[in-house]
Amino acid sequence: MTLVETLRRGGLNRIPLVRRKPTGAAPARPAARRDPQAAASPENAPRLRDWIGVLAMGTGLFLAIMDVQIVTSSLTQIQGGLSASTDEIAWVQTAYLIADVVMVPMCGFMSRLLSTRVLFVIAALGFTGASVLCASATSLGEMIVYRAMQGFCGGAITPTVWPVVYTKFHGRQLASVIGIISVILSLASTLGPTLGGFLTDTFSWHWLFLVNIVPGLAIAAVVWVTIDIDKPDLSLLRDFDLVGMLLMEAFLGGLEYALHEGPRWDWLDDDTVRIAVFVSIVGGGLFFWRGLTYRQPIVDLRTFLNRNFAFGTFFTFTIGVGMYGTTYLVPLFLAQVRGYNPLEIGLTIVITGLVTMAISPLSIRIARLLDLRVMLAIGFGLFAFSMYLTATLTNQTGFWELFVPLAVRGLGLICCYLPANMIAMGTLTPDTLKNAAGLYNLTRDLGGAIGLATIVTLMNERVHFHWNRLIENINPARPVVQQFLDAQANRFDTLISGDSSRVAVKLLANLVQREALVLTYNDLLLLIGALFVFGLMLLPLVNSPRSFLSR
Repeated sequence: MTLVETLRRGGLNRIPLVRRKPTGAAPARPAARRDPQAAASPENAPRLRDWIGVLAMGTGLFLAIMDVQIVTSSLTQIQGGLSASTDEIAWVQTAYLIADVVMVPMCGFMSRLLSTRVLFVIAALGFTGASVLCASATSLGEMIVYRAMQGFCGGAITPTVWPVVYTKFHGRQLASVIGIISVILSLASTLGPTLGGFLTDTFSWHWLFLVNIVPGLAIAAVVWVTIDIDKPDLSLLRDFDLVGMLLMEAFLGGLEYALHEGPRWDWLDDDTVRIAVFVSIVGGGLFFWRGLTYRQPIVDLRTFLNRNFAFGTFFTFTIGVGMYGTTYLVPLFLAQVRGYNPLEIGLTIVITGLVTMAISPLSIRIARLLDLRVMLAIGFGLFAFSMYLTATLTNQTGFWELFVPLAVRGLGLICCYLPANMIAMGTLTPDTLKNAAGLYNLTRDLGGAIGLATIVTLMNERVHFHWNRLIENINPARPVVQQFLDAQANRFDTLISGDSSRVAVKLLANLVQREALVLTYNDLLLLIGALFVFGLMLLPLVNSPRSFLSR
């Protein structure tokens, strides 16, 4: 057997809030206009209870997003506690994501049916109860069911925040609230693995879920007392689109399953993945037909006819790919190549969240001074540049080498959240906001899911590609290779009883595998950066926004 065969075997400014009226139209009532100056008047200014209520909803948003990532650094411990296999334990995260994606687009209809306050409080209480059940799970089957319940309730929390924000806040206050929520989004995705590792190391994996109980109950109580922007409309049940809901669940559930399980099972080579893809394609086609023809669809797809909303959702899709993709790649690099533990990984990637939090007040100032398209271009440019800086990884890259790239990424993200949100939803009428909020959040989650599935698939291919290219130069006839093998064999000769030369070959294979991984991470980071450059090129197609922020 040649050395190469041995190695092969071992290796592997702004958004208009006043819509243009047609000629001859009756003037709008002052209360219905979304005029910045009128909104800024004392009688329309947000009260203290509005701030408390929205901050409570923001805390719920933090918990819902954080719980997607909080288990990632503790899957090994959960696996042992539930006696699950390595392949099976991935369902602890997959179940949450599938339920979350299925629920998010339904929030528009559910909030009109039950009212925004009732839907949020039910979701918060359900999320808290599901967290208790997750902590008490004794088998993998129970954990999957409880995580799906938790994800379903978490999916109802996320989009419900936006109608309240755009109803209660205007001008300077609106920019401030969106800036705060932008920080929450960034911190939730970056603090999840850190907090999860700390809780598991300090207490046990059960505390990943028990930590939600007190804040969950407090959030539900505060929102019930402080938030009341609409009333229930039970008459919607008369024309409830049950068929559309089932088609949507088949479409999104099948898609999410295929995206998460496909890379592990070689996509269409697996029967279950193949069935999920078929169900998603058929369900998706029928769902879009139903949504465009039924008189009261479960999701109003005509919202995408608004150009700014369509482009805004694509931009948030791109942000989802970048946010979730880098949160996956950088910790994986630090674990596989550098051998960092969960707490060390969390303390490294938290740089992005801290920079986002520190720069948030400045982003609001930038939004008042610049055209929102320019601000978003700056954010996309900075994010792409951070990917270029990060894609210089070596096997010695650590905290200080990643400090500047991660800080630039945080600066880019905070310049993306606010303008993308305002471009997408700032031109919509109040009656379309609830439906649009669900679609807007869905695109971010789908961006993360599709991005992660693409990353995992490309990672396997690129690792094999770089492995094959690297071992072409690993030849015992080369003096440097033979010198390495001899040195390692001599070092292990007195330490083991077996053939030390085989240990030397295995060690060399591990080094080649490590370098193939490093090159693969760099390739994927550059690919994410290229997607942001593509988004940058689409910005001129966005309708010119006018100022809505009072200066």
